[in-house]
Amino acid sequence: MSAVTESVRTPRAAGGLGQSVRDSLVVAKRNLIRMTRIPEMLLFGVIQPVMFVVLFTYVFGGSMSVGGSTDPDVYKNFLMAGIFAQTVTFATAGSAAGIADDMQKGLVDRFRSLPMARGAVLTGRTVADLVQTSITLLVLAIVALIVGWRTGSNDPTNVGKVLGGFGLLLLLGYAFTWIGALIGLSVRTPEAATSGGIIWLFPVTFISNAFVDTGMMTPWLRHVADWNPFSATVQACRVLFGNPGVSQSPAWPMQHPVWASLIWSVLIIVVFRTLAVRKYRGATA
Repeated sequence: MSAVTESVRTPRAAGGLGQSVRDSLVVAKRNLIRMTRIPEMLLFGVIQPVMFVVLFTYVFGGSMSVGGSTDPDVYKNFLMAGIFAQTVTFATAGSAAGIADDMQKGLVDRFRSLPMARGAVLTGRTVADLVQTSITLLVLAIVALIVGWRTGSNDPTNVGKVLGGFGLLLLLGYAFTWIGALIGLSVRTPEAATSGGIIWLFPVTFISNAFVDTGMMTPWLRHVADWNPFSATVQACRVLFGNPGVSQSPAWPMQHPVWASLIWSVLIIVVFRTLAVRKYRGATA
């Protein structure tokens, strides 16, 4: 009788990949429903990158040199890959804050009482954040087209290349949400998670090729920027979008940006998902 009672009190999750996927989708659905009930989360997430587009385009456009040209239209097309990449990576702060909030409110403890895969809570959260990032990226692309951003190739295969560029952006954003998940599990409050989730992003995004040509940097700083995972995705997007300002650096990530972007993103997912799931198990043990 005691064994039966214990089995009822402590439900066990069914194993297997299929169970993990189903549990992750359930958690993702919960977070997406929550997003629709708090629309200001999505609204503010869209406003910030739109402001970056307008400010950088119209305030700095005529003073930045790209390939020896200070034409604002040239800088506008150079800039957009960097703004797109910055937008998907800044979603990290929201992931960190959301997970920290769930931990603080005890929601994770409730999930523990259910027969579900342990990693599903984090996977579901990151998938929901990816959906939100996709919506933000779509709105930002429309705004970019309105202010004059254009892809630079008339090749019939250009549509596929452009979609491939956006795919790399979303993959990078998903990879960075796992960094946010680890940060959210490592701090005590959502406020600390927000600060911790965004402060390290400034050097990552600005010591890169996102807003200026790395050829204008000092040699040691250019080397750091060229091997920055963020720079690889920006370079890959410029290549796929056919935009100006493609770096001529001999660094391997700049010469093979698409492969470098894929490798960096997958490596970040593998490393930080492993660390985040381990941290989650320890935090809820």
